[in-house]
Amino acid sequence: MAEIVTFVTRGAASITPAVLQTVVRHLPQWRLEFSQINEPKYPHLVDQLELLANAVEDAVDGSYKDLPYYAIAQATFALIYAHKRIGIIPDGILDLGRADDSSVVRAVLIQHERAFAIYAGKQSIDWTNITSQP
Repeated sequence: MAEIVTFVTRGAASITPAVLQTVVRHLPQWRLEFSQINEPKYPHLVDQLELLANAVEDAVDGSYKDLPYYAIAQATFALIYAHKRIGIIPDGILDLGRADDSSVVRAVLIQHERAFAIYAGKQSIDWTNITSQP
């Protein structure tokens, strides 16, 4: 997992306020894409992506100001990564295509578990449905 954390950290370093604004504009479309993910090996992935999308959107529009910028940057990187069809493992590979997406998302959630759990609670989202599990 250390390699994934390093990968996420490096990716998050490229997230600027301009990138955040661009991602937020694309989130409605990405949410639709994410909702179509059907990966039984990663049952929490759709809910995890939805939580990250909501958190980024709420942080950027100012309706939630308690997430550290570093958590927002990492969440944004995870959303961008999950949106791309080609990653460490291409999405089209049966049973493995979302393993890398799940790992990136989980790395963000694990690193900022407390902050995202508090966010989930304030949004009336059951954190146990999100978790940092695959």
